[in-house]
Amino acid sequence: MAAAITRTRRATIVKEAAVIRIRCQRERLDTEQTAAEIRRALPEVQQLEAWRLALGWSRSVTITQVKAQYVADGLLPRSLSDPMLCRWEHDPGERPDREYTVMLCRAYGATPAQLGLDFPEQVFPERELSSVIRYGRPETDTCHAGAREMVVNMTTAAGLPAVRESLQLALLADPHGSASVAELAEAAIEHYALSYSKHPPYLLFEEVRAARGLLTDCLVTGLVPDPVAAELHRHVGWLSALLGNLAHHLDDNTGARAHLATATAYGTRTGDARLAAWALGAQSMVARAESRYETALAYADRAVACAPTGLPRAQAYAWAQLTSLAGLGREQEAAAALSGAGRELEADPVGFAAGRFGFDAAEYTLLQAETAIVLGHDERARTTAEASIAVTAPATPGWAAATLVLAQAEAPTQPGDAARRALDVLERVPAARLRSSSRMRLTRLDDMLIGVPAAGVEDLHECIRALAPLIDNHGNAGT
Repeated sequence: MAAAITRTRRATIVKEAAVIRIRCQRERLDTEQTAAEIRRALPEVQQLEAWRLALGWSRSVTITQVKAQYVADGLLPRSLSDPMLCRWEHDPGERPDREYTVMLCRAYGATPAQLGLDFPEQVFPERELSSVIRYGRPETDTCHAGAREMVVNMTTAAGLPAVRESLQLALLADPHGSASVAELAEAAIEHYALSYSKHPPYLLFEEVRAARGLLTDCLVTGLVPDPVAAELHRHVGWLSALLGNLAHHLDDNTGARAHLATATAYGTRTGDARLAAWALGAQSMVARAESRYETALAYADRAVACAPTGLPRAQAYAWAQLTSLAGLGREQEAAAALSGAGRELEADPVGFAAGRFGFDAAEYTLLQAETAIVLGHDERARTTAEASIAVTAPATPGWAAATLVLAQAEAPTQPGDAARRALDVLERVPAARLRSSSRMRLTRLDDMLIGVPAAGVEDLHECIRALAPLIDNHGNAGT
């Protein structure tokens, strides 16, 4: 039997596994690959435990998930306990029986072999593997799904909470903060930023808010070492920036202004010019959404002034200043802002970057298309909107935005095509994922098509009228 592992070492394993899992998420590895990375770095971890750690689950979460498999079949769950699962994970002489193996595989989205629970044929002959267990489902039907097939469920249902739980675990180990906590917080922010478009805004908002709360609770103790406190304050600023952007996409612009003002203050306080510039650019975006173009331009000018050179300043020029000037009808100055963005991008050694805090080719051309529409250059808007669509994945928020801008450009001369494009967006993008910005584009398009006798126009009007709100009158998010 392997030597016993101390409680302290177990705590260290959980902490190190959480860091590995977040790294693997950034590298887009699936659960099976993440479990392999954990075992490679922590050889004392067995397969069953490695899979749980790769999902970011505690034992209590696993027990709840296993019980849910029974409930899903309308059955009374068996009494799985923490000590039982602990023995299966750590003692080679202890193994779950066939029934528990089936339910663990269902819960984890794994095969018995992936969990290290495959039985020799002499124990369970092949002819028995197709038999039905007493709870009514064939084992061969319940254990065949591999990890890659479960990636979507893990990412949407467990991936986000797991990132927050990892941060919580790190703070349990270091309640007064540490360099490791700061590093994990930064990894969490990167995860949220890169995964921004993969989740409904209301779901991501809850997770980002919870992560910010964990850091806030740590900081208010006043016991965090100064260098660590400075980093955590900066991370609070970036999380506030995310909350502001999410609030705007949930059509809560008053909340967005509050979160983005906080982000700007923390960017200024910590000397993070990129954070301050991004938050000011986002405040400009919110002001434009409310048709406060002079205010939007004031925020945009501040963003350009404080943004570091390269991509951050290019983003401030295009995302904030260009669009604000276009809204005011100042075409020559808008052209100068676009030229400034181009110069900064050319000077940046890396160029475009992905993620909510980055700036990619799709967004760059989308902003040019929207500016062209505002200034009355529909043909130019079509060309740039088509270029944006060409570099986006179908049915994503970026695709929806570019498609609706193209529809607006087509509306004056091809109203039927414009209506069909908008209907395609409504058919392919669930209401909960249709951001407030795209809903505004739909409304503008609908206004442009009022009274136009073209195919699809009335259908579009009815679909927009029936569109479920992002947040209802009782404050509930549409799911």
